Amino acid sequence: MSDTQMTAAYMGWYRFSRNPAAIIGALIVLSVLVMAALAPLITPFPEHVGSVVDFRNRHAPPSATNWMGTDKAGRDIFTRTIFGFRVSLMLVFGVLVISVPVGAVLGMCAGYFGGWAEKIITGFTNVMLAMPPLVMALAIGNVLEPTLVNAMFAITLLWWTWHARLVYRVTVSVAGEDFIEAARLAGAGPVHILFREILPNCIAVISVKTTLDAAFVILFGATLSFLGFGVKPPTPDLGSMVADGRQFLPEKWWEVLAPGFAVFYATLGFNLLGDGLRDMFDVEA
Repeated sequence: MSDTQMTAAYMGWYRFSRNPAAIIGALIVLSVLVMAALAPLITPFPEHVGSVVDFRNRHAPPSATNWMGTDKAGRDIFTRTIFGFRVSLMLVFGVLVISVPVGAVLGMCAGYFGGWAEKIITGFTNVMLAMPPLVMALAIGNVLEPTLVNAMFAITLLWWTWHARLVYRVTVSVAGEDFIEAARLAGAGPVHILFREILPNCIAVISVKTTLDAAFVILFGATLSFLGFGVKPPTPDLGSMVADGRQFLPEKWWEVLAPGFAVFYATLGFNLLGDGLRDMFDVEA
């Protein structure tokens, strides 16, 4: 790493570390990851993740035994909320691990090659972006069985477009730079130029966009589950837990409070972290 790169990295970290909101976001995201990873160890009733039923303990209010009360089946809400983080993070990983690479590659190809490649890719991207995401996801969910895999599929069909458009803009801005022309004159092929010259210039905006997208995917997945098109019960999903508990409001308020706050907590963390990374890299995403 050159002195210039080390200086830029230090200044980026300095801007991030001086941003209280970014630090709070990083700590929130870290806590969500830790709770999800250690869920079987830190929850008092891990067996309540499944289809356990305890009718004698239905709708129990928060207590020393059940910190966040129990649901309509007598299952511990705190336990199911912590395990619900696992489902949300699995959804985030499944969606972004596919949509980010696909969108990045298509965006780079459209911006670098131009011509028919640009027209076809940008045209298809614009058509997909014109469709309301929730409506399209509900349509797909209406056809497919409500499972985690199908929820990932429905969201992934929409999410690559945002990354394709973002990377396309970056690629167009750097495709005419001198270092690209120098690489081409040196005999570098399109694959080398795309992945060794252009892609490193896209990493910053991709990182910021991916972090912000994690929050939206969690919220989007919870919305699908809330509407009955997401994860299938008895899997503890935060959106379906809110949907199950709302019919007992306002008397059984705790059945909605815990999973609802969990969605807010996770999305807040990723949003704050994404904003911090944007300041750190000094980019627009």
